[in-house]
Amino acid sequence: MDQIWIRDLEIFARHGVFPEENKLGQKFLVTILMETDTHKAGGKDDLELSIDYGTVSHLVTEHFTTHTWKLIETAAESVARTLLTKSQKIKRVQVEVKKPWAPVGLPLKDVSVKIERSWHRAYLALGSNMGDRKGYLDMAVEDIKKNENCVVRKVSSYINTAPYGGVEQDDFLNACMEVDTLLTPHGLLEFLHKIEKKAGRKRVIHWGPRTLDLDILMYDKEVFEDEDLIIPHVEMHKREFVLTPMAEIAPYLRHPIYQKTMAELERELRGES
Repeated sequence: MDQIWIRDLEIFARHGVFPEENKLGQKFLVTILMETDTHKAGGKDDLELSIDYGTVSHLVTEHFTTHTWKLIETAAESVARTLLTKSQKIKRVQVEVKKPWAPVGLPLKDVSVKIERSWHRAYLALGSNMGDRKGYLDMAVEDIKKNENCVVRKVSSYINTAPYGGVEQDDFLNACMEVDTLLTPHGLLEFLHKIEKKAGRKRVIHWGPRTLDLDILMYDKEVFEDEDLIIPHVEMHKREFVLTPMAEIAPYLRHPIYQKTMAELERELRGES
């Protein structure tokens, strides 16, 4: 990926833990690395096809001076998120915030925080078999669209499916989504749980009836497991109600463990060659 740099942009702003820092202000140096594709811009010599570093510099300066944060960690996080949400040309951003006048009472050049943030591609499964099933799925899609940290790319058709897991209950309405997100896997999971709670989801019976069920199926090509989350979803390759909508929106997406596409996994599950 190509890179565009802005190094040591000087900004006078009011950030710091101590009250006098918020009142008097101090100098900060902000360095930004933006990863993008410059082939079209370089080939056609057209700024509209690239990232205008002058516009970015003014945007960061305005953002930095119209907010007040205690931590430069927060400042760096906010700048990175602003850049990624304002420009789709920026695929990944690295932000370093230096504080030359840090009040530590000792001689030093500066203290700094450097972070790297980017968009991540996630696939989600949606299901409901209580009440207004379509209404709950529609609500989930809209709530995800409204989150500034998420961009909904695709939503599959809604399909009616028999319940999975052996618990006697009504049929489900299921779907899958392709989402770009700035959230971490656990941050995304927490956000999805809030939507489920809004829909009145109660976790009483394992694989039992529910107003709304939201699962993370895949997150980039990551493979990991902890007490709260397993990625890719451990059961997705066994569930036709997942593979059918996934094959609709991402037929050539490969499972990071089995290395088969969604279309291939669906055909295998159906017993087709």
